[in-house]
Amino acid sequence: MSLRELPSVEKLANSLSKTITLPKPLIIGFIRHELNSWRQKLLDGGSATREEIETSITENLSHFSASKLQPVINGTGVLIHTNLGRSPLGKTAANALQNIATGYSNLEFNLPEGTRGKRASYLETALACLLDAEAATAVNNCAAALVIILRHLANGKKNEVIVSRGELVEIGGGFRIPEILETSGAKLIEVGATNKTHLSDYADAITPNTALILKVHRSNFYMGGFTAEPEVTELSELAHQHGFPLVEDIGSGAMMNTDELAPIDHEPTPQAALKNGIDLVCFSGDKLLGGPQSGIIAGKAELVAGIKKEPFFRAVRCDKLILTVLQESIDEYLRTQADPSKTDIPTLRNLAETTENLQARADQILSKISSLSKAEITSIASTATTGGGTMPTSQIPSIALSVTPTGISLNKLSRALRTGTPAIVGYTDQEKFCLDLRTIFPWQDDDVAAQLNNILG
Repeated sequence: MSLRELPSVEKLANSLSKTITLPKPLIIGFIRHELNSWRQKLLDGGSATREEIETSITENLSHFSASKLQPVINGTGVLIHTNLGRSPLGKTAANALQNIATGYSNLEFNLPEGTRGKRASYLETALACLLDAEAATAVNNCAAALVIILRHLANGKKNEVIVSRGELVEIGGGFRIPEILETSGAKLIEVGATNKTHLSDYADAITPNTALILKVHRSNFYMGGFTAEPEVTELSELAHQHGFPLVEDIGSGAMMNTDELAPIDHEPTPQAALKNGIDLVCFSGDKLLGGPQSGIIAGKAELVAGIKKEPFFRAVRCDKLILTVLQESIDEYLRTQADPSKTDIPTLRNLAETTENLQARADQILSKISSLSKAEITSIASTATTGGGTMPTSQIPSIALSVTPTGISLNKLSRALRTGTPAIVGYTDQEKFCLDLRTIFPWQDDDVAAQLNNILG
């Protein structure tokens, strides 16, 4: 094939615009980039037909289009699925987000006085109330929260941070606690062994350059057996005797007792950590808390005030959209503390849902599925998990739809569901395709039934 026979950008763009709903300038730019690659391949001695090139461009553009953020039905049984956006927002928070995002707001304006106001003052007060803390604030994620805490407390000669070797965790995405300490300018002082760290290990590591003791909750893995670590109250007393703070990255941010919501382990709460003598805690807002991606810092008022004065704070502060969703999420906790069953936070509702209700929904879905020529579908007992780097041993009894394909391969079925509208993601188990209902919302049940009918009917 000669270079002159390459497809026309404009003609191919016009054709693809009929089926792929992307802005036409984006389609044209994509096609030009692809044709340049093919042009170079042909100049280098490669060969291809016009049809092969057009097919390749069409498939690649389709893949590119699918990378655009879009709704996905989560049938994996993983409640806080990092790849699927972690925790969904409640309707109250989503409605508030729409109201703020589509107009102006009092982000930094004092309405009663008609003067410049303080950003996030309401949220910070509500957070402190919920956490029973002297003060609280928020930044754009938990890693940023830890970095700015370390930048404020560990600087100059007094920059040593003592951490147990059993808590030098990788928090996801390849980021590790030692690397975060290095980024902040702090000097890591490792103590103890992987499985056992004693109070004396911490005491022996203290020097005039010690800035703080850092505890890191092992939220994304479990360590059992021949293990030991000092009580938080003992560490707090040791730190305060030497005049420096005790800080804990608590990770997942459980605001309520998880063992009271579902038959799973108890996850430490920031409220309990602060009561036990921790001076500052930081944790994620988009995991068990069920809010937006954010990092929350709470504890001693003097320390929180110092952090907010850091020049770096502006680089990691929350915008109006995060603040809106986070304040609504915190308000929802304050409103429903007495009766968590009435909460509008999906993560908590999904945790607390009974298998009886899930089975009733499964029966309803199955009743809407007509006779299928390519599969058999039943409901089965399954096990859901919290996910998102939280509670690694959690196993939550659940109910799933189990599809045994007869006229289609598992891979083709899975792909067809992933690329449909709406996209549906499940999991395979012993030659069966499963959709766990604990992570599928009731209002999505009809879409699930319709997609299964379309693909397998």
